[in-house]
Amino acid sequence: MTSSDGAIDDKPDVTMRSMDNAAVGVRLSETQPFDEGCVQYVVEAWAPGLTARIDEVVAWIWDADLAAFISELAADFQGWEGERTWKTYDGDLAVSAVFRSGGSIGLTWTLRPWPDVAGGWTASVTTWLEAGEQMSSLAADIQHFFAEESQ
Repeated sequence: MTSSDGAIDDKPDVTMRSMDNAAVGVRLSETQPFDEGCVQYVVEAWAPGLTARIDEVVAWIWDADLAAFISELAADFQGWEGERTWKTYDGDLAVSAVFRSGGSIGLTWTLRPWPDVAGGWTASVTTWLEAGEQMSSLAADIQHFFAEESQ
């Protein structure tokens, strides 16, 4: 699930691929300080016929953060009804989660840069992960991804 190209100077990244189709995935990378109380990072999503990237997603420490959202999903590995959602304060990245019988979680990653600008674009991919170990591993990886920049 996590990946790095192994270069010594590289910052951590998190890559997840759908267990149903390895050609579908999402990558979080290139964290950097943006302002006091926030970090900026890159989100890439891909699927057959689609490649999308947002270069400047901002995570604010006072905002409900992605790491906490994914950790809560991992803790509820026995499932839930309906859809759970999270988004950045600016609305340029949103994640929705559903639980399906058989113990897997679908995470739909929606990239929407400049959501208030006319003529903008939106792209979504869904990664399916095993509700137990894969989600727990993803939660730990995302926590580590954001923690590296705060040090």
